[in-house]
Parts: sequence; structure tokens; C-alpha cells
Amino acid sequence: MEEILKTIASDIFRQDEWGQKAQYIPELAGIDPRQFAISVCLKDGSLYSAGAADKPFSIQSVAKVFSLVAALGRVGDQLWTRVGREPSGNSFDSVLLLEQENGRPRNPYVNAGAIVTTDALLAGRAPKLALAEILCLIKHMSDSDSVYINEAVAASEQKTGSRNKALAYYLQSHGNLYNDPELTLGTYFHQCAIEMTTAQLAMAGRALASLPCAPKVISHLRARRVNALMMTCGHYDGSGDFAFQVGLPGKSGVGGGILVIAPNVASIAIWSPGLNHYGNSHAGTRAAAMLTRATNWSIF
Repeated sequence: MEEILKTIASDIFRQDEWGQKAQYIPELAGIDPRQFAISVCLKDGSLYSAGAADKPFSIQSVAKVFSLVAALGRVGDQLWTRVGREPSGNSFDSVLLLEQENGRPRNPYVNAGAIVTTDALLAGRAPKLALAEILCLIKHMSDSDSVYINEAVAASEQKTGSRNKALAYYLQSHGNLYNDPELTLGTYFHQCAIEMTTAQLAMAGRALASLPCAPKVISHLRARRVNALMMTCGHYDGSGDFAFQVGLPGKSGVGGGILVIAPNVASIAIWSPGLNHYGNSHAGTRAAAMLTRATNWSIF
């Protein structure tokens, strides 16, 4: 595995194709896109990495996986009365389907769905407590206490997140937002600003991969369902292409991170901040495809 990852990292730098940075979040727009890291945790608990695997990055929408796990633990299947489980076929911040479908987001991984999921986590408590629950869950899943929220990134998103604000108020207009939109949005922006390394993120994915070394934080059935949504919806309107190229469930973020799950085999985390036209990591997607070709890991 160590040699496979070194070869992948070498190939990524040799190809020298990095994509574009997320320009609409000022704190992310200044990051050098020519960076790469990959980490793989196997079922015996061994962790292998290549590249800048100890450099923290903003996980952005990868956090939606953990907030979903937390929300399902808190409200259970009641969440699905407010959020669907279907692919959107639209960009992650699209308002089109939300308008057509009466304020019920297609799935919990598009922005509107994640805002509703965050709203469910806020029920009856302050934002600090909801954020503490997500952070504590991630720290437990990753077996690491050094996972933090980058306040500068959160403030940057709050300042420029007009489309997310529009989504929240549209959800409220349809009765699908129970808390004040600004409270829900503030919590949402802060969870997206969580920073992790690929080493930490790969460790955090162990429970979703149902690895024997993972902490018992989620049932096998619920992990399977979270993974199913990652397979069909985790890369937005690029989910089909990711499934075609990689063959494993994955969740991306505009910070350049990707969490990939090989059920019962491995948890994989990849980071490269340059994005493709879908808003997913350009080099990271190629690296995931290289890894599954080298290992023959696939759910198909």
C-alpha cells in the first residue's frame, strides 16, 4: 500500500493538472492548488499516507457526512420527512429543484439538504451545542483531539454565502426550517469550516467502512445507507462520473477534500484544493481512480 500511494502521488505531480480554486470563498481562494495528500486506513487499523497528509485543510461539504450521522442519531428516520434521498443532477447550491419540489431538498448532501440537516441538529438548543456534538463525533471517529473550526473560514463563508442564505429563507418559506435562518446558517457555515488532515479524515471514515478497528458510533445498516447516499449524491452533478471512474462511495468538499469508503476494506481520504467543473477535487478524483485501479477495490 505504501508503494501504491507513493506512485499515485508521484503521478499526480508529474501530470501537473490541478484545476481551479474555490474563488467564491475568499479564505480558500488564496490557497496554492498545487498540493496533494492521500491517506488509507485498512481493516487492521494500519494507516498509510503520501503527500501532505499532516496538513489541515477545510473539509467543507465532507462535514455533511458527519452532521448527517449526528442528525440520524438524534432524530432517526424522521429526518427523511424533511429531506429526500435522490440524486439532484444539479449543482450543490442550486435553488431550481427546491422551488419545483416545494422546499424539500433532494438529499442531505446538497447545500439545501445539509441546511435542513443542521436545522434538525439545532432543535431545542444553542448552535454551540450542536457544533460541539459534530466536533466531538468527528474527534471520536478519528481518534484525534486536534480537530478544530477555522473561524476565519467560517467568517469568510458567512460574508459571501448569499446563495446559501437564499436557500435557507426559501426553506423557511415552505415551513422546512424550524429555527431562525441566521442561527441555522451560522451553524452550517461553522461546520463547513472544520479543518482536518487526510490522516484524521481517513481514520474518521473507519466506522462508515465498518472496519473492525473503528469505534462503535453507527450501526452497520445506517452506515450502509449513509454510504449509499455518498455513492449516488456525494459528488453532486458529478456523482455519476465519480461512480464510473472510481466505483466507491465518496463525499467531496470545495476545500478539495474527498472521503472515499471501501466497505469492509478501507477508508480513504484525499486532498488537493484545485477543483474540476463540478466543484470536486480535480487531482483528488484522478487519485481515487488510480487507487481503485491499483487495488481493484469497487462495490461493483
